[in-house]
Amino acid sequence: MKKQKLELTWIGKDVRPKLEPRILLEDPARSYHAKHRVTDNDIFDNRLIFGDNLLTLKALEAEFAGKVKCVFIDPPYNTGSAFTHYDDGVEHSIWLGLMRDRLEIIRRLLADDGSLWITIDDNEAHYLKVLCDEVFGRLNFVANCFWQKVYSERMDARGFSVSHDHLMVYQKTDKFFPLQLPKDQNAAQFGFFDESVNKYYRRRSLRKEGSESLRQDRPTMWYSILAPDGSEILPIKPDGTEGRWRWKKENVPANMSELEFIQKDGRWEIYVKQYIEESPTRPPATFWPNEEVGHNHEAKLEVRAFNSADVFDTPKPERLLKRVLEIATTQNDLVLDSFAGSGTTGAVAHKMGRRWLMVELGEHCNTHIIPRLQKVIDGDDKGGVTDAMNWQGGGGFRYYKLAPSLIVNDRWGNPVINPEYNAAHLAEALCKLEGFSYAPSETQWWQHGHSSERDFIYVTTQNFSADQLQTLSDEIGSEQSVLVCCAAFHGVTAAKAAERWPNLTLKKIPKMVLARCEWGHDDYSLNVANLPMAKVEKSEPAAATSVNKPSKKNKAAPGQGGLFEGGES
Repeated sequence: MKKQKLELTWIGKDVRPKLEPRILLEDPARSYHAKHRVTDNDIFDNRLIFGDNLLTLKALEAEFAGKVKCVFIDPPYNTGSAFTHYDDGVEHSIWLGLMRDRLEIIRRLLADDGSLWITIDDNEAHYLKVLCDEVFGRLNFVANCFWQKVYSERMDARGFSVSHDHLMVYQKTDKFFPLQLPKDQNAAQFGFFDESVNKYYRRRSLRKEGSESLRQDRPTMWYSILAPDGSEILPIKPDGTEGRWRWKKENVPANMSELEFIQKDGRWEIYVKQYIEESPTRPPATFWPNEEVGHNHEAKLEVRAFNSADVFDTPKPERLLKRVLEIATTQNDLVLDSFAGSGTTGAVAHKMGRRWLMVELGEHCNTHIIPRLQKVIDGDDKGGVTDAMNWQGGGGFRYYKLAPSLIVNDRWGNPVINPEYNAAHLAEALCKLEGFSYAPSETQWWQHGHSSERDFIYVTTQNFSADQLQTLSDEIGSEQSVLVCCAAFHGVTAAKAAERWPNLTLKKIPKMVLARCEWGHDDYSLNVANLPMAKVEKSEPAAATSVNKPSKKNKAAPGQGGLFEGGES
């Protein structure tokens, strides 16, 4: 029997956007850097990008594909409740489709040893798991961690009081290895203190547990040890089964100081003291208590420190992001958050010496993220993980905006190059569309970018004559080739030009790119009113089309971007 492939299906799954690969434009007035270098490890080339996050992910792909070590995203949970900073709650099918579109680009951005971390609640967690299995491959599922996001139950809860969020972890390939965590000396498992050596320790039974723990398994490990009251202690299990010790008999006298005798229920138990220094790290667990990584209320206090007038409903605490980055990254690795929200990911990555990219479309990019990062860079942010990282300030970031669409319609409805584009922006945009690296030469006027050491691109809005093309071909020489993107060329056809000048390839703009993608589409946010109607088979009941009907609840607030922008990390 042929094994069937299991897939998650939903209405409109086959509807995929044909994204325009936009360029990014820096706004130096909003970029921010420390006035002086604090340490030799300061990082200044971080990027905060204002724009639709799906288009921005596409814009980053050419430069950063395969380079991002860790992606953390806190997408809208699709709960049906309306948050202040974005409308959270749309039809399930649309939510899945727009998550899929973003996850596919994120996977391409990840390095082979990179990982994706997604916070989500029970409402969509299990559908998201299957969707990620489809995008990343089921074998690349790493873990589903549970973050205890509150410190007490809600007494007004109807039914269960929800105490956790999910934190799903996926790898791009099996080259990802979660890093061990340092053991906290105050952690519960090392909650005992030995004053004689001034060290914390945990207790581990000297009696073997688990496999091969019976007397018949290792007969030589069955012997008696004298208790403090002079009685003999045998490795008998609580159920009366004859067990065995971990140590050989001859090792006991020389290591009595490492043993602890505890009397429980009228019988003696012997424990070995394991000091924290003997194993300073531990593997990450899947349960993350708020005592270790913070809770929602703690996160709100952190946000209030830089914007007390407008606090997010459910931001993520800095300690939670610190835990993620401790497991997934090392110094100077690149971290991406495409649902930046209040900027927690960038703030923590900055303090931990990681490079970062953040994307946000909502106005809180300017009202929350920039003030927060300025405090971090100036060393004035005293909250979060500042003390734990001994953060003193330094570094900086560059602020970018997503460029407008390259192609617009003129007043007669004809597609033309956007008049907002200058010559440099046009050259950069066409380099991205044609797969060239934008790198204008200071010496060769016809080199705006390259795809190899001998293959270049030249972009101009001028018209070329046959004589001009001959001059250009002669200057380039036979060892190099150039893609010429121009408004028009006269006196020769493209086919004839290829025969006459084999080192030139001629293309007319904007005709050369018109069929490439969707032009003039600026908002792919999770807003029902912005989405194309899904095709529904005639056999489907009429009610099934309701997933694409706009609703007042799902319309983005003016100036805040769409619903699928701005998580609350």
